Amino acid sequence: MSRKHHHLKESEVSCCVKYFLFGFNILFWLLGAAFLGIGLWAWAEKGVLSNLSTITDLGGLDPVWLFVVVGGVMFILGFAGCIGALRENTSLLKFFSVFLGLIFFLELTAGILAFVFKDWLKDQLNLFINNNVKAYRDDIDLQNLIDFAQEYWSCCGAHGPDDWNMNIYFNCTDLNPSRERCGVPFSCCVKDPAEDVINTQCGYDVRLQWTMYIMVWI
Repeated sequence: MSRKHHHLKESEVSCCVKYFLFGFNILFWLLGAAFLGIGLWAWAEKGVLSNLSTITDLGGLDPVWLFVVVGGVMFILGFAGCIGALRENTSLLKFFSVFLGLIFFLELTAGILAFVFKDWLKDQLNLFINNNVKAYRDDIDLQNLIDFAQEYWSCCGAHGPDDWNMNIYFNCTDLNPSRERCGVPFSCCVKDPAEDVINTQCGYDVRLQWTMYIMVWI
């Protein structure tokens, strides 16, 4: 009798663990599906899915890639963990565990390499930012990402406002017909708390005015 009772107690604990893992992984799975769906929907809106060659046309980063890659990995992991826990499939659970371990190992390796090769990484990061500055107007998602980053970190370009000379719309060359010539994006401006509406033209001519001020002062 006591042996039977002990067996039932072990079975109950095992069942709780199983459904806890199932519930956690199904949320992970659905979240991954949502990320993947948002990414594919964004690509469909931009016409990428109808012409896959345009994926590589953008000079900078397409933020949709983050949704697609992260969503795809979460979807696969969530599916393996969910079905593996529900069906007690050891193969899927092993795949789930190995994949998580691989991700952790890659993150650890990336952190070590970033510390060892920090100067090289800094140069690559500057190059990456500059390429995205050049492609600022080429993609609305990239534009929104750069504006968010500049507002969040209160910065303007990688080193300063003059980085925007690399963009054809903002550079200060005399032949540039753009109204944004010698300006910066509105996300570079210091926001006035009293303003309810964002002034998207606050960056117009700001670097031109600064250049003229220096010339006069000299």
